[in-house]
Amino acid sequence: MIRYYHNPRCSKSREGLQLLQQHGAELDVIEYLKTPPTADELAAIIALLGGDPRSMMRKKEEEYSALHLDDVTLEDKHLIQAMLAHPKLIERPLAVTDGKAAIGRPPENLLSLL
Repeated sequence: MIRYYHNPRCSKSREGLQLLQQHGAELDVIEYLKTPPTADELAAIIALLGGDPRSMMRKKEEEYSALHLDDVTLEDKHLIQAMLAHPKLIERPLAVTDGKAAIGRPPENLLSLL
């Protein structure tokens, strides 16, 4: 089962979902703007992606600059709190399964989870 953090308004998220469905993946689709991951879930996903919270943040979002999240002195917990408070900062699409995670940019990155 692949947990797929999805934003249906995002073309890359829709493409990634379609790609996984075409490959017969069993999916648990979560619209993360409506049901954001918990702090523990985010921390676990970040660890699977290599441990850098910024690697899964949308740096071009207004909130990223408004909250000064580019400040290198910020601790990971502050970045996680920002993503919890502003889920649109979470890069999409994002998929997690069996101790692996991938960001679907490009969507073909998601195939590494199959």
